[in-house]
Amino acid sequence: MFDGMPDLWKKSFQKEFEGKLCFTDSEEMRRRMASDHTEDLVFMPGMVVEPSTAHEVQQVMKWAHANDVPVTPAGAMTGLSGGALPVEGGISMSTRRLNRIVTIDERNHQVVVEPGVIVQEMQEAVQARGLFYAVDPASRGSCTIGGNLAENSGGPRAVKYGVTKDWVLNLEVVLMDGSVIETGANTLKNSTGYNLTALMVGSEGTLGVITRATLKLLPWPRYTALMLVPFADAHSACRAVAEIFQQGNQPSALEFMERSAIELAAEYAGMAPPAMDASTQAHLLIEVDGFDPAELMPQLERIYPAVNACGAGEPLLAEDEAAKNQLWRLRRVVGEAVKAASVYKEEDTVVPRGTLPELLAAVKAVGAKHGFESICYGHAGDGNLHVNILKRGVSEAAWEAELPVAIRSIFEKVVALGGTISGEHGIGWVQRPYMDLAFGSTELHLQRAIKAQFDPKGLLNPGKIWPMEVSKI
Repeated sequence: MFDGMPDLWKKSFQKEFEGKLCFTDSEEMRRRMASDHTEDLVFMPGMVVEPSTAHEVQQVMKWAHANDVPVTPAGAMTGLSGGALPVEGGISMSTRRLNRIVTIDERNHQVVVEPGVIVQEMQEAVQARGLFYAVDPASRGSCTIGGNLAENSGGPRAVKYGVTKDWVLNLEVVLMDGSVIETGANTLKNSTGYNLTALMVGSEGTLGVITRATLKLLPWPRYTALMLVPFADAHSACRAVAEIFQQGNQPSALEFMERSAIELAAEYAGMAPPAMDASTQAHLLIEVDGFDPAELMPQLERIYPAVNACGAGEPLLAEDEAAKNQLWRLRRVVGEAVKAASVYKEEDTVVPRGTLPELLAAVKAVGAKHGFESICYGHAGDGNLHVNILKRGVSEAAWEAELPVAIRSIFEKVVALGGTISGEHGIGWVQRPYMDLAFGSTELHLQRAIKAQFDPKGLLNPGKIWPMEVSKI
C-alpha cells in the first residue's frame, strides 16, 4: 500500500494546483471513489482530482510521475471487477467532468467523445441524427464511455454488433509521464504500425488515461421485435442457442435467464413476472431488428423452428414498446436484484456458445459439491454466462474457505471448454488470482513487460490484472 508520507504529498499537490484544478481530499468524496459495484470492497484514495481538459490530465500525470504518487483513473464507479478502485491510495482521477460530445460526424458516421460521457446519453444523441451505437451494458444509463473503453464492455447486442473494441477508431491518451499520444486514425481501415488502439481498449486504465475517443457509428435500425421463449430446463435453453445460429439466423440480442433470475428481477423491480407454468425453468430473450417493420416477423418465424427443436414452450411476443421495455427491464436489473437478495460473488465466464450446456452443468455440479446456490443469466449468443454464487444459507467459515476453490473449479472448466475467465467485466482487482488459468507464465510476463514500457514506475492503476508473483519482472 502506498504511504508516501501522505500529508507531505498532498500539501505539495495543493500548493501546485490550488486555483488551477478541481480537487478535494474531503472524506465524503474520497469515500465515493473508494467503492464500485464489486461486492463490498473499500479502498480510500488520498485525493480525488476532477480534470475538465486533457491538458489538466497531462499536468496531473506529470506531477504524479515526478513525485511517485499512484493515479487510478475512474469513471462512474459501476465496475464489477474493482478495476477503478484506488487499491494503493494516492490520486483517484475522476473523468466525470470530461463529459463532452465533441462532434457527431453524420457524413462519416463517427462521433468524437470524452470519457465521462454517459453511454445512453451518447446513444440518444446520435440516434436523434439517425445513427446507432450498439454497445449497451446493463448500466448504460449511468456507466461512461471511458469505463466501457477500459473494460471492453459488451452488452446484449454484442451478439450482432460486437463489443466496445469493434467501435473504436482512434483514442487520445495521456501516459503516466504526461506524454500525449493518438493510437490510430479516424479511418475505417488502418494497417499502419502496431494497433495501439486495440491495446488500450480493455487495458483497464493501466497503460494510460483516455481523454478522447473517436467511435464509428451505423445507420439506426429503428425497428425491433422481441420474444421471451420458455424451456422446461436450462440445459435445453442453452442447447437452443447454438441451434439458432446453425440454422442461419442472426438475432440482434439473445439472452439467457434462469427462472430464479426472472423471479428475483421481477420482485426487485416491483413488477409481475411473465406468466410461467410450473415446468418452466429457463428462458431465452430473443430480439431481431431491421429498417423495415415488415422484416421482423419473418426473422422470428425463422428462429422458432430452432428453439422448438430443443423443446421450447409457447413464446411470449412483446406486442408494443411498453411490453418490450418491461421485458428488457427484467433482464437489465437481474444483477442488482441478485446483489439485493444476498451477499454474492459474480463470475463473468465466456465459452464458445456451443459449449454453454456443458458450462452450465459444470456450474451446477460445483455448486452442489460446495453447498452454494447459483443464479445464472447472460449474453447467451456470445457464450457469456454470468454466474452469481449466493452466500445465503452458507456459514461465514464455509464461504471463506470454499468459495475460492469453487471459483477455480468453474474457471478450470471454462478454460477446458475453450473459454476464458472474463467476457466483459475485466480482471481488475478481484480476478487476479485466476490469471494463471487463462495464461501461462510467458504470456503473463509479456503483458507485464508491456505495462512496464508504458509505466516503468508502476504508478498507473497499480495492483490490477496480474497476480502478485508476476507483478514485477
